[in-house]
Amino acid sequence: MRKFTFATLLLASVATGPVIAQSDPLVQRVGKLEKEMTAVQRKVFPNGVAIEPEIGNGTPAAAAGSPATSPVADLTARVDALESQLQTLTGQVETSGNRVKKLEEALGAYDARLKALESAGTVAADTNANSTAPAASIKPATTAPKPGGAAKPAAAVAKVDPDRKAAIAAVEIPATGDAIEDAYTYGFRLWSAKLYPEAQMKLKEFVAKYPTHKRASYAQNLLGRAYLDEGKPALASVAFYDNYQKMPRGERASESLYWLGVALTKLKKPADACKVYKEFDDVYSDKASADLKSKVAKGKTDAKCAA
Repeated sequence: MRKFTFATLLLASVATGPVIAQSDPLVQRVGKLEKEMTAVQRKVFPNGVAIEPEIGNGTPAAAAGSPATSPVADLTARVDALESQLQTLTGQVETSGNRVKKLEEALGAYDARLKALESAGTVAADTNANSTAPAASIKPATTAPKPGGAAKPAAAVAKVDPDRKAAIAAVEIPATGDAIEDAYTYGFRLWSAKLYPEAQMKLKEFVAKYPTHKRASYAQNLLGRAYLDEGKPALASVAFYDNYQKMPRGERASESLYWLGVALTKLKKPADACKVYKEFDDVYSDKASADLKSKVAKGKTDAKCAA
């Protein structure tokens, strides 16, 4: 369809130049409308997709025997209608912006704070592993000194749990010829086998390497699930929040919003969980599946959200 600016559309409806000259206030209103609508379009359609005017290109012909309205009266009516539409659209944009801002204020602090917790948890895990490992696994051995020579340390051998090694080896690495799909599937299989740390590593690698692929939303959501299933709701909430914030149109964004509410409830943050569920209703209520809506309803009950 052809795109028209509102000023062009309105001015085209006037028959002659002298009429426009006689309606300078209306022309000023048209110019003001064009500027305001351009600003709204940039906010609503950042990629440059214009809004189609809802008013037709021409003025209906007067019925036979009926006096035709003057071009100025016609133009006035059309400007009034456009002003009304602009006011409605602007109100919708402001309402949406305020809702998103409130959610970001409620959850924004989790992003940096829980990412710091993730880093601290990794360091703590490494420290704990080193402090509890058998001395033979962390202390370098020495070879017998050669005559006239100093003893040389042998390479330290890390102790590997043979059962876990066998469990990892039992997970089939897919090889369908689609490297990207195979990478995601392998992370999924590790998660299904309850090898959560290994799944987390592969899923993080996937999102970092393929951030714009359609599976990135799946992988980020599954990363949160891997943390949650491992009993780490704080780290899970970061993963879920990142998926919704960075890929709101991803195929698992709505599901991540639900799981974010679950994670916050486990963290004893029911008020924040309820805000998340409210955001879900506002953004995805008309798109989500019946099953996901049912889960959200249960999540609201668990968090004791107000009806």
